[in-house]
Amino acid sequence: MSNAKAKLLSEIESASAYILELEAKFYQAQRTSLELLKQLKQSQGSVADLENEIETLRSYIIDLKSRIAVYIPVKNDVIDKRIAEYINNYPDR
Repeated sequence: MSNAKAKLLSEIESASAYILELEAKFYQAQRTSLELLKQLKQSQGSVADLENEIETLRSYIIDLKSRIAVYIPVKNDVIDKRIAEYINNYPDR
């Protein structure tokens, strides 16, 4: 009887140690999950910021393209340079 009791106590201690080990692993897995969720949330915010920046840059590029010279004058030709200035700066071009 005492041998059976000792054996049962030993099995209970082993089971308790195993359960404690599983709880520790579960706790660590939960902490890792929370950390990954935080990182995901931060990256989603970063993606939104980057999308806004891309849209701003697109607008800026469109604006710059509208300012590109339409008429490029011949080098060393003063009259042609003046004509190019007029054409390129004309508001309704």
